[in-house]
Amino acid sequence: MLKITFLGAGSTVFARNVLGDCMCTPALCESEIALYDIDRERLMESELILNAINKNVNQGRAVIKTYLGAENRKEALRDATFVINAIQVGGYDPCTITDFEIPKKYGLRQTIADTMGIGGIMRALRTIPVMADFAKDMEEVCPNTLFLNYTNPMAMLTGFMQRYTKIRTVGLCHSVQVCSENLLKSLGMEEKLEGREELIAGINHMGWLLEIRDKNGNDLYPEIRKKAAEKNASEKHTDMVRFDYIKRLGYYCTESSEHNAEYNAFYIKSRYPELIDRYNIPLDEYPRRCISQIEGWKKEKEEIYNGGAVTHTRSREYASYIMEAVVTNTPYKIGGNVLNDKLYIENLPADACVEVPCYVDGRGIHPLHVGRLPVQLAAMNMTNINAQLLTIEAAVTKDRKHIYQAAMLDPHTGAELDLDTIEKMCDEMIKAHGEYMKDYLPVSEEVSE
Repeated sequence: MLKITFLGAGSTVFARNVLGDCMCTPALCESEIALYDIDRERLMESELILNAINKNVNQGRAVIKTYLGAENRKEALRDATFVINAIQVGGYDPCTITDFEIPKKYGLRQTIADTMGIGGIMRALRTIPVMADFAKDMEEVCPNTLFLNYTNPMAMLTGFMQRYTKIRTVGLCHSVQVCSENLLKSLGMEEKLEGREELIAGINHMGWLLEIRDKNGNDLYPEIRKKAAEKNASEKHTDMVRFDYIKRLGYYCTESSEHNAEYNAFYIKSRYPELIDRYNIPLDEYPRRCISQIEGWKKEKEEIYNGGAVTHTRSREYASYIMEAVVTNTPYKIGGNVLNDKLYIENLPADACVEVPCYVDGRGIHPLHVGRLPVQLAAMNMTNINAQLLTIEAAVTKDRKHIYQAAMLDPHTGAELDLDTIEKMCDEMIKAHGEYMKDYLPVSEEVSE
């Protein structure tokens, strides 16, 4: 029997989507599903939902088991064919709140703070030690598993797993498969959707729509560039930053404008507060989203307890399609986050985690060679890769100076704050995160190489 282990199963909505997809997939629907979490209540809630889906959609063919706490983690992982990771170390309260509120004291504003910026750096530093423990267990009890990472910051966490563990790892995000569809719909070009061909490559949340052609092979970018410029000039909408990317850099980007507003030094600037309104940037968006999701789940849970039917239709998340391709040896194409060790993108570093087209089959993940990105796009990616690599270095060496350096080289943080303030802010955040950041040593007297 196939075994699918879900780490962070208390992420109930996401666990429902991914594991519900598995129950809708003939090659996977009779699997053993191991749910692991450190929160008893949330683990039980996920078990409730998934048992209902298993009964209502899957005729009870899956076997669902729960595992609570680190002491049971090895058994959750033992002999797993696939492991899905969706943990959030520290949760919304207190850690996400800390990641927003302390920087705000220093005048550093954020929108999402889960991928880049000081929030993304801190999230990576408290998550990598947990994932290192996962990897140690997997190397012992399921060394041949395929690890599907959904946790952010994607490039930092996936890059760590790929460089410093023996576990086969691919990072997954849903922004690739909806990128061009959402773009064409937002520009009133729905008639170009059917049969279109595209190429997307870069890094997670900053992958570039390098090519897009209609079913007849016609380049759609000239029309896209024209319509995007007209829309930004004539109306306020939710994708103004990425449309501005098209104007300034020539290409559209995979992840949303609220994300990309904080991945650079251009849009959130205390000296130019008018830019927030000009580009319709939702500061503090992620905390609002978390609160909304928590309330939404409470309401849905009450409906379920009151007899509401739980059902599921297979989503567009990559996980079940990857597992199906491996099990059936039927090739499937994804956008995956992989180590650039074979220079799939030639003008990005070999130790960077890049997002490129990949084929999946019975032998696993096979990244495709993309070549060189346009120089301005590679340069944009490098501004994020610099901080990503330094964050991983900090996690591996436990040297706090690398945390400072990651924050210094983060484009948004470095543009807003002076270096002494950056170090002071990092120290305050490390202290506030307490036990989650206990591994990071005081600054040594010597400069780290």
